[in-house]
Amino acid sequence: MAPSETRSVRLPRLAFVVRILFALFLFGTGIMTMGFAMRGYPVGQTPDEVGQFMIAIEKTGYLIFWVGLFKTVAGGLMFFPRTAPLAVLMSLPYAFNILLYVTFFAHKYVVVGLPDFAACVFLLYCYFDWYRPIFAGPTSTATTELAGGEDAL
Repeated sequence: MAPSETRSVRLPRLAFVVRILFALFLFGTGIMTMGFAMRGYPVGQTPDEVGQFMIAIEKTGYLIFWVGLFKTVAGGLMFFPRTAPLAVLMSLPYAFNILLYVTFFAHKYVVVGLPDFAACVFLLYCYFDWYRPIFAGPTSTATTELAGGEDAL
């Protein structure tokens, strides 16, 4: 793996602003989601399709609380520069799911879903140097060291 001094953040000032705003969003909505899991979703007497869907998910019992906890942890990790790349990866499945949710089902929340996904993709781009070793093949020195050195059988 490359030393940390060779890793850089692309567009560092903009990435910092987007990271903090996304962290606040994830942390705040994560706590709100856990609250909904404990108290129930506020829906009217005749819920629309989105309300019916949320009631059905609420009846599963565990899913919403754990999604909220995961969002809160990812948002909390995103506040710190050292753990931000991990937090961005953690938030990607959530952001992609929200993009699909608002695109195909809850169209009235597209104002929240699109910026949510865009922030995650932008941060993936900004922190790509941290993820580059995942895609790199093994080096000859790393393979030799893992095999036990040059004198190994």
